[in-house]
Amino acid sequence: MQDKEVIEFTKSISGKEIRLTFKQWFHIIESHDYMGGNIEKVMETISSPDYIIKGIKGELIAIKHYHNTNIGEKCCVVVYKEEEKEGFIITAFFTSKPETIRKGGVVWQKQKLE
Repeated sequence: MQDKEVIEFTKSISGKEIRLTFKQWFHIIESHDYMGGNIEKVMETISSPDYIIKGIKGELIAIKHYHNTNIGEKCCVVVYKEEEKEGFIITAFFTSKPETIRKGGVVWQKQKLE
């Protein structure tokens, strides 16, 4: 994969650089057209999630709640894979029901301020 295909980078909570390629972004907005214009929320969900869930095939699932999106109050869900030194985004979407995804098992949770 060539760097010119990468449209964004961010760091995961484990400190690994996670890339978003044009190909994957196209896949995301083709499957979930409402995601258009939300690339910043996708990247922020990885760098500053509320939860990280372990996927069934070794992927990680970041979830972050947003009060305001272009389709109302939703949670952004980003599925990504971490490899030895870096990682990549697989897909992303908004949901109203993050509890169904959290059933997979929370491996990390943001500390709540008292």
